[in-house]
Amino acid sequence: MSIEEAMMGGIVFKGQKTKPKEENKVKTKAKKKTYITGLHNSGAAKMKAEIRRKRANRHKKG
Repeated sequence: MSIEEAMMGGIVFKGQKTKPKEENKVKTKAKKKTYITGLHNSGAAKMKAEIRRKRANRHKKG
């Protein structure tokens, strides 16, 4: 590109055309379904699953 073209037309700096999409991945094992439901035979997971179940059923009628 010559200097005259740059002065008359301007300079265009092009960035990335496509941005990488961020996927919703499970980042911690505390969010995985087997851990939440206590299915992977960990005592702590089973206790936490029981606490979650009790908390979820606390305000249910019936």
